[in-house]
Amino acid sequence: MDVVVTGIGLVSGLGTLETGWKRLLSGESGIDLHQPFLELERRPLALISTKPADLITLIRQVLTDALQDANLTLPLPDCGIAIGSSRGFQGNLEQLAREGRRKKEEGRRKREERRELPIPDCQLPIPNSQFVNFLPHMGAIAAARAIGSTGPVLAPMAACATGIWSIARAVDLIRTGECQRAIAGAVEAPITPLTLAGFSRMGALANTGCYPFDENREGFVLGEGGALFVLESAELARRRGAKIYGRVSGFGLTNDACYATSPDLGGKSAIAAVNQCLKRSNLAAVDIDFIHAHGTATELNDRHEALLIEKLFDREVAVSSTKGATGHTLGASGALGVAFCLMSIKYQMLPPCVGMKKPGFELDFVRCARSAIVRNAVCLSFGFGGQNAAIVLSGEC
Repeated sequence: MDVVVTGIGLVSGLGTLETGWKRLLSGESGIDLHQPFLELERRPLALISTKPADLITLIRQVLTDALQDANLTLPLPDCGIAIGSSRGFQGNLEQLAREGRRKKEEGRRKREERRELPIPDCQLPIPNSQFVNFLPHMGAIAAARAIGSTGPVLAPMAACATGIWSIARAVDLIRTGECQRAIAGAVEAPITPLTLAGFSRMGALANTGCYPFDENREGFVLGEGGALFVLESAELARRRGAKIYGRVSGFGLTNDACYATSPDLGGKSAIAAVNQCLKRSNLAAVDIDFIHAHGTATELNDRHEALLIEKLFDREVAVSSTKGATGHTLGASGALGVAFCLMSIKYQMLPPCVGMKKPGFELDFVRCARSAIVRNAVCLSFGFGGQNAAIVLSGEC
């Protein structure tokens, strides 16, 4: 059964779908220097606004845009949901923890002022009633409530491969007949003190900017945003006269089962994911016109991914990473990549690898936006824990 995309909602540091696409083609970047937390140093980030975003607010925004783009009206009781996030409500939980510590400190000071004996406080700093609202699946549940869906609700978490995993699961829901329509994708609000401090301690963050596949790349830049898609069976989409961006031809999902934060340098599982994807799409590597690479601009990821592309694809296939423009949106990065692949198919244009100055690998990197025949595009995502995901988007037959 063919599954097609009839609506897209997107937001990133570049803007919304159409605005962001135009800025991307112009080679612009949404990355700038920010200091959202006074206790941490100023560094390059891809913020949507002046302050870090709220996850539920972002989900509602891209959900509304996707439904409007698909020309759908509410309620949608039989619609499936597959919306993931690798960080979830971490920002909210960190805020609750800070408030809990502050209240405990205030209580300690008051006791000292009254010269009372300290009483051990065994209560959790986060009230249970608030904690429940920030469980990892509550973003997907919020989307289901917003559209009035009583269908299946999934909330995949697969590190930076979450976006493609979510879309794959939604495709399965439609192909198995559990529903004829699903909303899928991933959204992230990862700009938090703990996330920044953790990645900084790992030495993964860039100091000046994001330069994917560049000889002098220095690490990734955190960004916020996400993309949600309205997926429908081709039969339903045509019956209601919906516009169609393209179809999901196939996907491949594997895991290295190796390291916590590094890929298996042999690349066997990553290669298997791409080969699965091509086989399920009934395509060969030579049929791929464009590769939207994961391209985080870290030393290890870019080298690992470039070697994989060199091994599996023709040297003439166009390659780009858009993280130099949007920043690395972690679990949402694959969803953004899928959206840009579909826009490439729609407009027959390839987005540039923003931030690249001197290529570090011998691939056909898109240095400036270029016109091209794009029939089939593959989007790649690789996440911590060795999560490998590949998906092919194709023009409508």
